[in-house]
Amino acid sequence: MAGALPWLIFAATLLLASIKSSTASRMAKPGCIETCGNLTIPYPFGIGEGCFRERFDVSCENNTAYWGNSSINFKIYDISLLEGQITITTLIASSCFSNKKPGWVSLRTGRLFTVSTKANKLTAIGCNTFAILGGYNKHNFGAGCFSMCRDKKSVDESGQCSGMGCCQTSIPPKVIFSNITFDDRFSNSEASSFNPCSYAFVAKQDWFKFKPYYLDDDKFRKEFNDGAPTVLDWVAGYENCTEAVKNTSSYACISKNSQCINSLNATGYLCTCNNGFAGNPYLEGGCQDIDECSFPDQYRCHGICSNTIGSYTCNPIGAKLTKVSTGVVIGIGLGSAAGLIILFLTGCVISEKIKHRRTQMLKCKFYEQNRGQLLEQLVSQRADIAERMIIPLEELEKATNNFDKGREIGGGGHGTVYKGILSDLHVVAIKKPKKVVQREIDEFINEVAILSQINHRNVVKLYGCCLETEVPMLVYEFISNGTLYEHLHVDGPRSLPWNDRLRIAVETARSLAYLHSTASIPIIHRDVKSANILLDQALTAKVADFGASRFISVGKSGLTTMVQGTIGYLDPMYFYTGRLTERSDVYSYGVMLVELLTRKKPFSYLSPDGEGLVANFVALFEQGNLSGMLDPQVTDEGGEEVQEAAALAVACIKLRGEDRPSMRQVELTLEGLGPSKKHVSEDAGFNRLDKNNTITTNSPWSLRSSVEGSARQYTMEAELTMSSRNFSMCYASPYIHFCTTDGMPEEKAQKREEGLLPTKWRSATV
Repeated sequence: MAGALPWLIFAATLLLASIKSSTASRMAKPGCIETCGNLTIPYPFGIGEGCFRERFDVSCENNTAYWGNSSINFKIYDISLLEGQITITTLIASSCFSNKKPGWVSLRTGRLFTVSTKANKLTAIGCNTFAILGGYNKHNFGAGCFSMCRDKKSVDESGQCSGMGCCQTSIPPKVIFSNITFDDRFSNSEASSFNPCSYAFVAKQDWFKFKPYYLDDDKFRKEFNDGAPTVLDWVAGYENCTEAVKNTSSYACISKNSQCINSLNATGYLCTCNNGFAGNPYLEGGCQDIDECSFPDQYRCHGICSNTIGSYTCNPIGAKLTKVSTGVVIGIGLGSAAGLIILFLTGCVISEKIKHRRTQMLKCKFYEQNRGQLLEQLVSQRADIAERMIIPLEELEKATNNFDKGREIGGGGHGTVYKGILSDLHVVAIKKPKKVVQREIDEFINEVAILSQINHRNVVKLYGCCLETEVPMLVYEFISNGTLYEHLHVDGPRSLPWNDRLRIAVETARSLAYLHSTASIPIIHRDVKSANILLDQALTAKVADFGASRFISVGKSGLTTMVQGTIGYLDPMYFYTGRLTERSDVYSYGVMLVELLTRKKPFSYLSPDGEGLVANFVALFEQGNLSGMLDPQVTDEGGEEVQEAAALAVACIKLRGEDRPSMRQVELTLEGLGPSKKHVSEDAGFNRLDKNNTITTNSPWSLRSSVEGSARQYTMEAELTMSSRNFSMCYASPYIHFCTTDGMPEEKAQKREEGLLPTKWRSATV
């Protein structure tokens, strides 16, 4: 038996080699070239006439494979039949200060190929660079990211694309016709001495690692001259499996032992071999039986292995032994088994202890890394807060059943939200971020400490955080009735009643006013939008998602930070200067108020004249022709209150932050519109346009300290000289609309000289 063992191994090796050889020969059509260099070209891809399925042609030149032909320059890195993906080289767009026209690149893949949403990222490199991924013709979509830096010191040196010198964003789904461009209203002239060019590309996730020296001269161009690897999802046909199988002439899954599966990443279907078979399902006879006995590491058998078609059997050893030898074997076997069991159990106990110790050490490491001691110090003055604020990981694992996917209630680019039940029976929402920049941990801890002390009925309550994981997790109260966005934008002509909309607007304004002025340290939300207003069963508003929030030290009017927020709601002054103030929240709130009045989505609305929601609303309000834009339900139910609310919205979305009301003024003005209350005094705030098209402000919280308690007037015509009615359109899609003008008030010119605004004054409406 011992002498026969080497021969058995030798025979198995020959069999395995035979299977591999046979399988490899079936990856390409008979008589067709199988490889190009080191790359296997599996059908439906192929080289030469008759060797590929339509639109899957490949050319091979100098041992390099190209999708289509080499003149298109789509070099192929990899082809995966199993995942339905192909990785190709795509061009990198560039825009240099020395050239008047910004560069651009386009990618037209065809209906069977889409730019993979999950596998790619849009990346932009440069100072004051806004890269946009847009669609051709009717294939409308929008994605973009903004990278800013004023000098070398402001560039992020961590290697991450955080927005300071480099930015990244996700790709919209099912992109087949795309165009990468730059917004030419953004100039890197101030940084051109060390950053003469900007670049943008769509590339495989985690492929690119940013280095600050990429901004210098043409170092990036030299290092990545060949382009960027982009992953495309492909399908054999654009029908689903039910429809595809009916058309026998074009059905791609022709191997006997194959099946059709609907693609999860694109519109269409793919083919795969049945269980127990491997090979190419797109070729006749391409799926061949796997000899499981040749792969003992994958297919366990503690006996005699016998291969069958599509499976294998495992028979026990010793069927022909004598009775004596059988007894001996059984005795030896039982003794050995008992010894192995004891060793196994001992090993398990030791392993568990080691694992537990490592887990505890890792928890301690993350706790220190996430500044747990700092949080303890910050909340130590309040024993009741300190006791509940830091939540152990074990508690959250029990609450979410080890973060089971069935407990997921939401998510996005920043992380996943789970529903859980704590040991004290509180139902909570647990936010588990994907990643966090290490240098922001201190700010995170400070914000947690501040938010833990917020006690307002219209702010989602923060229960605590967990610092025992690599990325800290936040625990909020669970609000079960969805968001304002979901309730507002329902199918059908009627949505939330006007009284509910007005009350929600008041409650939201009240909570923001509290954050800005009543809280121990002023807090700017930075992402006010209808999707971040949660509603409970009584439709009470709860402001949520403080992931982008920042606090401002007492005595300071604002802070300079990386631009963050949601396009459509983003304050244009903050967008262009990076200067965040409380009035940035006022602008976003004003956009949300417009959304409540019109029931139109700020990020997708585009008027027949090419104006965004804010620009169109202000223009029609100025003309006194707003009724056609308002939600008919609001017009029917709101009466004169609607005009008052519209005037307030226009005041909130003024271009200059200092000309907007405070959230306290907004709160009092809206409270005066409530049907159950008398109209507040003339001191309450922004009321209406007078006959001279002027908004009058009468407020005890005057925007100018020198005019406290007095009326301040400014004409709508003067304020709207910068509005989008006078802009020339630079870029538009159903999701984003940017405009520009050459006009610049004297105050703006002074700010430009101080470096607070770009060289050419710009504004944006969304």
